[in-house]
Amino acid sequence: MGTQLPLEGVRVLAIEQYGAGPFGTMFLADQGAELIKIENPNAGGDYARDVGPYFFTPEDSEFFHAYNRNKKSLSLDLSTPEGREVFLDLVESADAVASNLRGDVPGKLGLTYKDLKDRNPKIVCAHLSAYGREGSRASWPGFDYLMQAEAGYFALTGEPDTPPTRFGLSVVDQMTGVALAYALLAGLTGARASGVGRDMDVSLFDVAMSNTAYPAIWYLNEGHEQDRLPRSGHPMLTPCQLYTTKDGWIFLMCNKEKFWPALCKLLGKDEWADDPRFAHFKDRLEHRELIQEMLDAELSKKTTAEWLGVFAGRVPAAPVNGIAEAMDNPFLAERQGIQKVHLEGYGDYRMVASPVRSGGADVPANPAPKLGQHTDELLTGIGYSTDKLQTLRKAKVI
Repeated sequence: MGTQLPLEGVRVLAIEQYGAGPFGTMFLADQGAELIKIENPNAGGDYARDVGPYFFTPEDSEFFHAYNRNKKSLSLDLSTPEGREVFLDLVESADAVASNLRGDVPGKLGLTYKDLKDRNPKIVCAHLSAYGREGSRASWPGFDYLMQAEAGYFALTGEPDTPPTRFGLSVVDQMTGVALAYALLAGLTGARASGVGRDMDVSLFDVAMSNTAYPAIWYLNEGHEQDRLPRSGHPMLTPCQLYTTKDGWIFLMCNKEKFWPALCKLLGKDEWADDPRFAHFKDRLEHRELIQEMLDAELSKKTTAEWLGVFAGRVPAAPVNGIAEAMDNPFLAERQGIQKVHLEGYGDYRMVASPVRSGGADVPANPAPKLGQHTDELLTGIGYSTDKLQTLRKAKVI
């Protein structure tokens, strides 16, 4: 018998769509939680099911599969009185409700602790919204790139004197999804200790702002407004940026004092380590452009791959990969970072595995569910009869 996953026995009801919420709840499902997606059968379920351009089958969007591994799907129209009653019955069997909806919607749908505590005092209601459930923007829709723009990410990304540039991935969505999973588990820990649940809230806006971290504290206390630096340079440390090699680029990060002399030695330039102009971080920062010229000249003598072999484990360095090179990276394979999942009617597909390793437990590898795939199983499990299921289905509640 294998090691049990840490969240086995935890039941989470998820009213979620698209990317941010599903990304976060997938972390819970990967660790053994029974993650039940509640999807409206009269609206096609999670609209990510229709997001292209790539599909495994006509009903299986690859985008949807990227965010919904190891989950179950229950079709239910929460807008109807009958659907509301089914949901409340499910709440009695659940540990938490997770949602990622516009800020004013959880209150309208009755998904808050105040709305659910009479049916389950221990229930934790974890909400992910764009701008929060209270305040002047509670009813505003909001999306990742808007947050990046408003929180300063565009102004910190890219080369100086070029148009503002977004981060290349939906980084705010995915960071906020992880924050949702963290918030839910924090609330669940408290509920199990006290017997009382609560609301837990995260928003795209708040997480985007929180992650500005050190540029934020520099501005708030010193009035320093960080700008973009050439070659993706670090604002405080040198060498820490892109440098040219014989066949392209390499990124070096000498973020501890010991790495500068180590780099000099491996380049055959021990005299650089003894040069008082480069003695300490602040000295090297003052001579950033000179160091760039010196390193470009030396690093251009070998290819990126050759330098990575020289620096391996001694100077922090990385190649500048495209997505294809990143996915084909032998080290990713060594880390078992690609998971194979079997989809009935299609065959095996591959996706990036969960980054959380769980102490020897077998990693679940279930494909994203079909819309409503587990409805009968789940409702029968809380005592619904076949006749009741037929009645609900005839009324288009499930």
